[in-house]
Amino acid sequence: MSLYGVMRTGVSGMNAQSNKLSTVSDNIANVNTTGYKRASTEFSSLILNSGSGNYDSGAVETTVRYAISDAGNYQFTTSATDLAVQGNGFFVVQDPNGNNFLTRAGAFVPDSTGNLVNSAGFQLMGYNIANGATPTVAANGFGGLQVINVNQLALQAAPSTKASVAANLDPSAAIIAGPPGPGAYTSKTSVVTYDNIGNAVTVDVYAAKTAANTWQIQLYDSSTGTALAGGLNTFTFDVTAVGKGKLAAASPTSLTVTIPGGSSFNMDLSAMTQVASSFDFKATVDGNAPSAVEKVNIDDKGVVTAVLKNGTELPSFQIALATVPSPDHLTPEVGNVYSPNLDSGNVQVGLAGQGGLGTIQSGALEDSNVDLADELTSMIEAQRGFTANSKSFQTGADLLDVVVNLKR
Repeated sequence: MSLYGVMRTGVSGMNAQSNKLSTVSDNIANVNTTGYKRASTEFSSLILNSGSGNYDSGAVETTVRYAISDAGNYQFTTSATDLAVQGNGFFVVQDPNGNNFLTRAGAFVPDSTGNLVNSAGFQLMGYNIANGATPTVAANGFGGLQVINVNQLALQAAPSTKASVAANLDPSAAIIAGPPGPGAYTSKTSVVTYDNIGNAVTVDVYAAKTAANTWQIQLYDSSTGTALAGGLNTFTFDVTAVGKGKLAAASPTSLTVTIPGGSSFNMDLSAMTQVASSFDFKATVDGNAPSAVEKVNIDDKGVVTAVLKNGTELPSFQIALATVPSPDHLTPEVGNVYSPNLDSGNVQVGLAGQGGLGTIQSGALEDSNVDLADELTSMIEAQRGFTANSKSFQTGADLLDVVVNLKR
């Protein structure tokens, strides 16, 4: 047995316990850090070959492990942009240099330009779904992702292109000569549409019963009182036991006009009826006037919807989630984010609720998964272990003094 070996083994033990104490200190310091994942120090022995009747002391090695796949508790907040992943997956974020990382820290707020940024300065990434676009997901990479900006749709106008109508025409109305217009009509109503720059354009809807179970409908520009081209058609109703007052099979089901200063506009009248009830007309029209964003809503699929001050709701982005085959082997980086490596496997990107990924909870944050009682216990263990190893080092040093003093 070498006395130098005894001392080196004692030093190895003290280093190992110091590493353990370092991870414990880090965990305690981050016990309240959103999305933080506990680090732990694992020990393994390093054994040296020894001769018969002779033992050469070895050492101890340490490996740091991260409990990245263990979820913390969830706490609820009053901010819609505070996000937590319920289940598997990580948010994809980007640093100011354009590098992508994974994180569970979802305390996002809009910055001065409207980008959603967490407390470490990382920007949340997702897919642009404005104007009904379908996200194109690159399953094995970050292709197609954009920084989520909640202000980009503010003060933007969308022209009206379609309207869905639920209407009933009164079958007891008197028959009059068509076509319908300001001078001759059975029923009249209006719908508000929007032109290309967001001006409100009122379209008058005139209906005239021109024969039994037959109606003509004409669309007019309310501001000028002129009929819109293509806005006149004749509709017939099936009042048999089969049709029950719905549009006849041979009847047209829509009107298509061009909004003054706007786009082609289709009014879907396929749900229109003629049953024993008074005139009723309800229309759902798309398009909107320019308006600022009042608030943001995020659903469990990660769809970010901008709610404008005029009440219009505009889906703008869908948040991306990502995972790797071995999350616990991800490399921790500054800012409570993680980067993939050979041990973790390649990043797989998807959408919430698909492909084994969890859902997104708006108005919630994931707490650190550190158990303070466990860490304090580990701290005492590391302290005692360090002290014991220092004693073995000190004993080896004392014995070496005895050997040196034999010469005296």
